[in-house]
Amino acid sequence: MLSDKMLAALNDQLNAEYYSSYLYLAMSGHCEAAGFLGMAHWLRKQSEEELGHAMKFYRFILDRGGRIELKGIEAPPGHWKSPLALFEDVVSHERKITDRIWKLVELSGAEKDPATRVFLHWFVEEQVEEEAQASTIVQKLRLIGDSVNGLLLIDRELGARS
Repeated sequence: MLSDKMLAALNDQLNAEYYSSYLYLAMSGHCEAAGFLGMAHWLRKQSEEELGHAMKFYRFILDRGGRIELKGIEAPPGHWKSPLALFEDVVSHERKITDRIWKLVELSGAEKDPATRVFLHWFVEEQVEEEAQASTIVQKLRLIGDSVNGLLLIDRELGARS
């Protein structure tokens, strides 16, 4: 059984995961409208992945006897000045999610809830991967600077995400 404090925190994270999906979908739409179909594809896949993360929290809460509390999802931004600015926002967002996961891990310890701590381990590892992927994209975008050819190559590379 989840403590009230843990349940509230997990429901908050469920909302944060839905927001992540929503944010990446908004970013995908922005990129597609700008003609960056590869980036749009990568971000759409990221949106789907984040929805999967939300469902992991959803299922875990129910499996532990908790009640789901769906809350409103904040509207994400809809415009970015450049692909670099957009992917810098991806990195920033992933770091915020990482911080949220770490706070959940700390809370699970304080609440003496080893089952939640074990569940969260997957997310700790996932966030390392998420931050690394986004940081690599930012690094490449910074390297190419104003090169249109470089931007098109990165767009094509991101479009290959399966």
